[in-house]
Amino acid sequence: MSTTQHLAAPLGQLAAGGASEHRPLIITLFSLFVVATLAVTVWAGRRTKDATDFYAGGRQFSGFQNGLAISGDYMSAASFLGIAGAIALSGYDGFLYSIGFLVAWLVALLLVAEPLRNSGRYTMGDVLAYRMRQRPVRTAAGVSTIVVSIFYLLAQMVGAGALVALLLGITGEAGKNLIVVFVGIIMILYVTIGGMKGTTWVQMIKACLLIGGTVIITVLVFHKFDWNLSTLLGAAAENSGKGAAFLEPGLKYGATATSKIDFISLGIALVLGTAGLPHILIRFYTVPTAKAARKSVNWAIGIIGVFYLMTIALGFGAAALLSPKTITDSNEAGNTAAPLLAQEIGGGADSTGGAVLLAMISAVAFATILAVVAGLTLASSSSFAHDLYANVIRRGKATEKEEVKAARVSAVIIGAVAIALGIFAGKLNVAGLVALAFAVAASANLPTLLYSLFWKRFTTTGALWSIYGGLLSSVLLVLFSPVVTGKKTSMFPDADFAWFPLENPGLVSIPLGFLLGWAGSLLSKDETAGGKKYAELEVRSMTGVGAH
Repeated sequence: MSTTQHLAAPLGQLAAGGASEHRPLIITLFSLFVVATLAVTVWAGRRTKDATDFYAGGRQFSGFQNGLAISGDYMSAASFLGIAGAIALSGYDGFLYSIGFLVAWLVALLLVAEPLRNSGRYTMGDVLAYRMRQRPVRTAAGVSTIVVSIFYLLAQMVGAGALVALLLGITGEAGKNLIVVFVGIIMILYVTIGGMKGTTWVQMIKACLLIGGTVIITVLVFHKFDWNLSTLLGAAAENSGKGAAFLEPGLKYGATATSKIDFISLGIALVLGTAGLPHILIRFYTVPTAKAARKSVNWAIGIIGVFYLMTIALGFGAAALLSPKTITDSNEAGNTAAPLLAQEIGGGADSTGGAVLLAMISAVAFATILAVVAGLTLASSSSFAHDLYANVIRRGKATEKEEVKAARVSAVIIGAVAIALGIFAGKLNVAGLVALAFAVAASANLPTLLYSLFWKRFTTTGALWSIYGGLLSSVLLVLFSPVVTGKKTSMFPDADFAWFPLENPGLVSIPLGFLLGWAGSLLSKDETAGGKKYAELEVRSMTGVGAH
């Protein structure tokens, strides 16, 4: 079998409007997946009775169920679309995303999962407010949660736009923008109707579908290359046009000293960011005990680890069977490499097998996006309603009914913001966008959480310096980086004010977040440092005594 066999122009054949005889089959299978997940949301939404149901799913999910849901929440468009595209275009360097995403769970397991479950009720702000002044730290936590969630939502919107445009053969910018609007509307429905119960069930179903679809593609790819990994990698290297360099470090991050430093920055952000992501943190509140929270992380590590191993087949399979031009013609950042691979491995653009596999993988990827955006929107709207509205604006006097109503209204507003930003970010790689969200989470949320849980001297002033300092530094550095201007794949390619050379700000902003938290605590004469409240929090976080 020739190692240079690849798909010449699947996008042109797929996008030929009504000429594709398989398009009705593709759209039908795709629609069935979407309708089924919406039906689950409505079913679960009818069982949402109070704030605990809406925010934490009634704390009724087992460790395995929550681990499956965490996997569904975590294996986002970045994992399925972005990493496959990054590997297909950058080889070894693209696979480094997978390693960073997986290693990050050790930080979450060892430092965050159990103490957070014991210490809080619904949000990260609950943990901080236990021993700090409520209004300022809840305001900071709410702002940080919403900003991180919007960065992550942006990635999902970009992935959805690229995916559905490929599926329906849409090539114009206006059509892709309408897709982003459609995704935003669906995610708002998920949250406002289903709350945490609906979102959790959709995430569990989506995780099973994603693993199942990825297993099918992995088996077919390895079958095509006679179950020989070496043959697959050799074909990928030859077909990529890069030769042996495709399988070696440095193709993307090794050309210059700046790119090498950028990789270090990316790795730090990926490893530390998970433990500060709002939509991951709130998942620990859906289980009844800290023990179940730990079990859920163990399950998540196993499921996610298996998935990331299979990204080898997705990425290198796409590189071996599709030409680089085919991938970049479909999407400059490579976000459609996995669906195009499914079509090719199923028999090609004109075959029924190719159409069925394309529809299945595209539908699974779209379900992936919907589940993740629902979790993100729920995290940000919950933080707004519980932290900002109920405890800052209403000073703890809001009823549960009013809180839930505020969460639903804020979900609509946050969804609208995500739609607007998603329209401007269509050319960015979704894995890169998610890495930015990780950097912001690791810079603002993680230092504050760890200091609050484990440092007696930590104060309200330190918390505010850490959150706002980490948040502002990471966001400002991103705004003045090549992610936004100065490159063909930037958000605004025609402008150039990128004075910060790194695409990921983590190397600067994460240490700064920790440093500001330390300095703010030592320089302030804050009565919240140490004392009885810290002792109570320490006992509660370690033993679960008094936990909700």
